[in-house]
Amino acid sequence: MAERDMTDLKPIAIFTIGTQGDIRPCVALGRGLRNAGYPVRIVTSDNFAPLVAEAGLEFRPLTSNFQALLEADRSIADRGLDTRAMARVFRETFADWAEHWVDQGRTASEDAGLLIGVGNATLLAKSLAEARGLPFVGAQLQPLTPSRILAPMVLAGSRRQLPPTLNMGAYHLLRLLVWHVMRPAINDIVRPQLGLRRYPWYGPYFHAGGDDNRVVYGFSRHVLPRPADWPESAQVAGYWFHEQPDWQPSPALREFLEAGPKPFYIGFGSMVSSEASAFTATVLDGVRGSGQRAVLATGWGGLDHAEGRHDEHTFFIRQAPHDWLFPRMSAAVHHGGAGTTAAAVRAGIPSVIVPFYGDQPFWARCLLRAGVAPPALDRRHLRADELAAALAATTPLQPAAAALGARVRAEDGIGSAIAHLRRWGLLQPRVMAAAAERLERIA
Repeated sequence: MAERDMTDLKPIAIFTIGTQGDIRPCVALGRGLRNAGYPVRIVTSDNFAPLVAEAGLEFRPLTSNFQALLEADRSIADRGLDTRAMARVFRETFADWAEHWVDQGRTASEDAGLLIGVGNATLLAKSLAEARGLPFVGAQLQPLTPSRILAPMVLAGSRRQLPPTLNMGAYHLLRLLVWHVMRPAINDIVRPQLGLRRYPWYGPYFHAGGDDNRVVYGFSRHVLPRPADWPESAQVAGYWFHEQPDWQPSPALREFLEAGPKPFYIGFGSMVSSEASAFTATVLDGVRGSGQRAVLATGWGGLDHAEGRHDEHTFFIRQAPHDWLFPRMSAAVHHGGAGTTAAAVRAGIPSVIVPFYGDQPFWARCLLRAGVAPPALDRRHLRADELAAALAATTPLQPAAAALGARVRAEDGIGSAIAHLRRWGLLQPRVMAAAAERLERIA
């Protein structure tokens, strides 16, 4: 649709909460929609307001600051792969945050024409859409649609293919667990304040597919093929990358990169560690044992070191855009978050994954299966010699990683997502559809 028609359209509100890897793809999708002529607002925590503004999108606040949560209690990372412990943490956290969600959500969804719910913000956006009578669609970064073919993410470590009935049973149990976490926030706070009926004890997930269950996935079919038994309402678009082409490195970083062969990247993004100093020492010992060079990114606190500190073999930064940095690396050691995994795949470099929590073991398994990563390393018991061996193991994986990167770079994940939304009739206000089509034909 032509740029001149944007003022006639109602905004699209994208609700999302989480870490950098959760928010950046949503900003990328928002930019794509904005470039296609649709006004977009991102509804998320205030620590991402600058990122949203720099992308030229409207920001609306939502109490949900994961960075503050993790910085206040770094022990959360130590319990990251304990499903029961994490369920307790987030059940309480979401209930606290939800005290503000309805007022903020009403403001953010005012005059909107479409609500998009992502990750843990999905049920909030869906309830707001129900209360306002607005169209709704999910946009997810991890596979959540039940399948007899694809086991759920929580079984990522299983080496055996489960029977179809067990796969479906596992999805049902996972849905009950998710609802256990979200129920106090959604059923006790959000839906009553919106004047909506509470969901039943088993939550909103156990009903037939249809318009309410439409979801577009922001990952590549080359990394995870779309299961053949998914319904038409669940589509895989490809990755959504938020690029920063104008970013420039410091002279010192540029000099380090030019002083020798491509280094390894080692960084854990938005992850934190209660023992960051000891973990960093192990990582540095592993780098020295490998005899290689490395750029290390401290991020939110997964590693502990002064930014800019460097020697002949290592250089510390806080962060750098992956679209700029990763093509200049030989491989990437990271936590396996959806966003970092996507960036390493697109850059055509192997990964060494050290999972912290959530979906990260799942993506580690996907990259192992694709032949672009060695087996994941156990962060809690990581030894320097194990890391050095994993770094060496990436060398024979480089041709496969380069080939996978070429296939992913050929995709247009954002364009595909927009095409699905258009095909579902979600992007044009119904009253303007005919007029918009006439304008497009004239153009």
